Amino acid sequence: VYLDGYHGDCSEMFAVGGREALDENGRKLIQATYDCWVQSMELVKPDTDYNVIGKSIQEYIEPKGYSSVRAFCGHGIGDVFHTAPNIYHYTVNQSLGEIKEGHVFTIEPMICEGLSDPYMWPDDWTATTVDGKRAAQFEHTLLVTEDGVEALTGKLEDSPVQFWEEESAIRKGIWLGTSENARGRAEELNSSKVESK
Repeated sequence: VYLDGYHGDCSEMFAVGGREALDENGRKLIQATYDCWVQSMELVKPDTDYNVIGKSIQEYIEPKGYSSVRAFCGHGIGDVFHTAPNIYHYTVNQSLGEIKEGHVFTIEPMICEGLSDPYMWPDDWTATTVDGKRAAQFEHTLLVTEDGVEALTGKLEDSPVQFWEEESAIRKGIWLGTSENARGRAEELNSSKVESK
């Protein structure tokens, strides 16, 4: 997304054929990826070290037998597409700097069933896992506010609620952020989704 001189970056999983088309392992992979992502975003607020993001993700997925890609990371974003800070999706045991109000960056963990090493295709853009096993990814562009964080690439009124949102162990329903404003918008959106079912 590029609007009025600023970039946005986002990614979402889709199950072709719906939940029924997925095997149990595929469903678990998508759910774990979504939940570790939401859990990490729930930690974003001013004066918190960036290293809590990756630590949260790694601690969530490793006991489930998954790995996190280390070759790619989230990033600062604005009038430049990829900029500082780098957002690691695994534990880094040193300070990565403090999150501050006004910071804009992505969190985009790529979680794998097997090895997390990527295999790059000749187009220099497409990446798969070296062992051919499945991976899943979610991503938002986030704006840090005085009282939390807001997804600049959040869902819209007509966005469907996916099974991983309905079944989340972290926060059920559409996630738009932790700020008072974002929580209020998500509550309205989730209420309207429940009423329309």
